[in-house]
Amino acid sequence: MAEDKELITAQVLSEALDLSVETIWRYTREKKIPYIELGSKQYRYKLADVISALTASTVQEKAAGYEAQPPNKLTYQDYLLLPEEPGCRFEILEGMLVKEPSPNVMHQRVSHRLHRILEDYFWRVDPEGEIFNAPLDVTLWDIHVVQPDLFYVSGEQKLIVKDTRIDGTPTLVVEVISPTSRRKDRLQKLRIYREAQVPHYWLVNPEEKTLECFSLRDGVYALVAAGMEEEVVEHPHFAGLSIELKALWR
Repeated sequence: MAEDKELITAQVLSEALDLSVETIWRYTREKKIPYIELGSKQYRYKLADVISALTASTVQEKAAGYEAQPPNKLTYQDYLLLPEEPGCRFEILEGMLVKEPSPNVMHQRVSHRLHRILEDYFWRVDPEGEIFNAPLDVTLWDIHVVQPDLFYVSGEQKLIVKDTRIDGTPTLVVEVISPTSRRKDRLQKLRIYREAQVPHYWLVNPEEKTLECFSLRDGVYALVAAGMEEEVVEHPHFAGLSIELKALWR
């Protein structure tokens, strides 16, 4: 076949072999299949060569949904092998790869405006602290690699700021909800942040024009402040922080 001689991506290879993309990346990391590295996180394959390698080593996997055993959980090391894909964001939640389209314009506008508000506030009350925004990796545990839209690392937490990532739990995490991330942000990420003991978790919904502020109390997130439309939100745990919501939606 002509396509056997062509270089193909992991996604195309996974479809041709009826394997998950996660398995292709795992085989790549473990060097069980031949690959060509075109650049940083840019891997390509020859179908015929991969089939030969798999046949020789008797590496087999049943089609997704028919596995006798649960798939291995992905880790941060697996995450580092993921090839870059323009227009997409990747996270690893509870050991599973989550792929989403890049945020839309409204999402970015709201995120940037809130970033300015928080940066001005924390610059006054905690000059050693920092506000970060996506895309920047936060490794909570080895099987949780997240890219929060916004997050605050206090001056007392400077040791968790590494050269390429944040390795630890920020004081505040903010997720700006997109149509594709609603369930993930409200359920799965809330649970992960709670288990990681993130003290403060905020949810911003540009479509509904709402801000919800949760704080950890006795291991459970409690809603401590909220607002919508043009209301002003004042957080009880951050003295002097006042957020005029109309500034986010304008």
